[in-house]
Amino acid sequence: MHEYGKAIGDCEWALKVRSVCCSVVRSSVCVQLSVWRWRANGSGNMFRGRCLKFLSTLCKIPFLTQCSAKCIKAYFLMGKAHLALKHYDESRQCYQKLLQLDPQKESLFKDCMNEVNLEEKRMQEEDRAMKAFQSGKHAALSINDLLQKLNRPDQNILYYTGGIHVLTGAVKECTEQTLFRTNNGFSIINDNEVIRRGFCAERKSTAEVDLCVSLLSLWQAVCAGNEENQRLLLTHPDVNAQLSELLCSGVLEIQKETLALIALYSDNENGRRLLVRHQDLSRWLQILVMFVNSTDARASSAMSILSDLIQEEKFKAQCRLTFSTSVLPLFTQLLASAKLVDQAALSRCIGITGNLCADAAIRVQMAECNECWQACLQLVDGCADVDTPKYRECVFAVLGLMMNLLLESNSIIQCLAVDITGRCMSLLRDQDGRTVTRATGVLSRILAASSLAVEEAVKGGVVKKMIKFLKAGGQTTSSYAIKTVSICTRSSRQAQEEVVKSDKKFGVLLKLLDSENEMIVGNAAFCLGQCLVVPGAATSLLNSNIVMALLKHAGGDAARTSVQENAAIALGKLCVAEPRHIFQLRELNGMAILNSSMKYVHSS
Repeated sequence: MHEYGKAIGDCEWALKVRSVCCSVVRSSVCVQLSVWRWRANGSGNMFRGRCLKFLSTLCKIPFLTQCSAKCIKAYFLMGKAHLALKHYDESRQCYQKLLQLDPQKESLFKDCMNEVNLEEKRMQEEDRAMKAFQSGKHAALSINDLLQKLNRPDQNILYYTGGIHVLTGAVKECTEQTLFRTNNGFSIINDNEVIRRGFCAERKSTAEVDLCVSLLSLWQAVCAGNEENQRLLLTHPDVNAQLSELLCSGVLEIQKETLALIALYSDNENGRRLLVRHQDLSRWLQILVMFVNSTDARASSAMSILSDLIQEEKFKAQCRLTFSTSVLPLFTQLLASAKLVDQAALSRCIGITGNLCADAAIRVQMAECNECWQACLQLVDGCADVDTPKYRECVFAVLGLMMNLLLESNSIIQCLAVDITGRCMSLLRDQDGRTVTRATGVLSRILAASSLAVEEAVKGGVVKKMIKFLKAGGQTTSSYAIKTVSICTRSSRQAQEEVVKSDKKFGVLLKLLDSENEMIVGNAAFCLGQCLVVPGAATSLLNSNIVMALLKHAGGDAARTSVQENAAIALGKLCVAEPRHIFQLRELNGMAILNSSMKYVHSS
């Protein structure tokens, strides 16, 4: 270590190197060399030079990797050091080695590689911009000239508004965006007191509104496709604090331009991460959902932003904290007034909320809200009066939401099971196949919550309808339909008899046993086992391949053990109800499987 300290030429720096190296071994906290880089960029040349020497030496110290054959912190540290020295390929190699040593660090690896890529892109952009400026290109020179004019203090607000408007028109490509940044454009604009007062004013005058709209247009121009500019803008305190306020502005043009600016961030992963890191998006969810009440393009823009943000798990985590108190009442109100709002935006909003339900905490909050369930049913009822494509999309979306909520089980769902079942039964006659499929999906989940719901569904002819759907085929519909029939036959003798009557010689169920979908196979075997108690059902299968089909699954290696158990139970019941099936079972050497299956028969 002493030799490397001499290489730096300063005892103090030698101690720093030694301290950093030792921390690789004994500390669980990775050294953040970005701090050194920031200090180097912001200080004098002498300090910067010493920092660079420190980093350069750090990159070359064998001790970092010799201290442990699998010291991922060492490679992380060297990757940071190489990045600070603009050794991009070497930095990537360090991070790749880190991933090889510990594949579970893939998330860290992606973040580090993204940092390298963005930094390299930033430097390349600045090199090109500098060359354009030095070559005297008019577009490049004009950016600097316009910024110098805007840098004049204490001018009239109209002066700045006009200058910003002209500057916006001059920013056409990446070169101009970069020159705006490297010529201190963000500081010149954001630190100007007149501009700042107008931008942050709560009640804006006409001149302040014009300034704000012009400023938002400028930010769009300088940030479109430029990650570094996006970062600098969003980390500025005034902009960071004002975005949500601008979204709530009563001025239509300000809202439109703010939504357009936010969309630049939300449509790419880096931008979304910036939003999640620097904004309170739980409040944004409420604000953006409110735009469904708008009758213009703002509603669609807001839903597009939400569709993007929903991809971020951290966004969902932020939303769960205040969802039940701030968002859920608003969402319920929108469902109840579906006939009055932008239905295209509402259907998207419902779909987004359904995706939010992938978060268990949010799903529980919604599933326990009686008002939300009632609003869903009210929306479904409305399709009898409003038969338009947009309203049908809302019905389709709300059925999907209900399916997600039915992953939960609670007293409210049990109390509403009969009502939900009745709405879905009426939708089984709908002309839209997608709606029929989702209504069937809701039935496949709600019927398990209530025996009364099963009774009402069976009386309404659900078994006959499901057999009809199963005959028509279709993977998704078949999965929902066979599960629905299984639930009904589990507790209803009438349902069992209707299956025997509607599915002659169990042709449909036998076909389902050959499905590649294990869930379908398991439910088909269960349903078959339930129906074999009907007199004559087992006898009708004497000349079929039922024994071979059930034997294959009972002795198979399906990932779902329920497939084996249900097939074994059905096989046992088949032989109990009609002993002549045992002869075929013996021919297929399946007696051992039958004997093992009897324990399931006795317990079922």
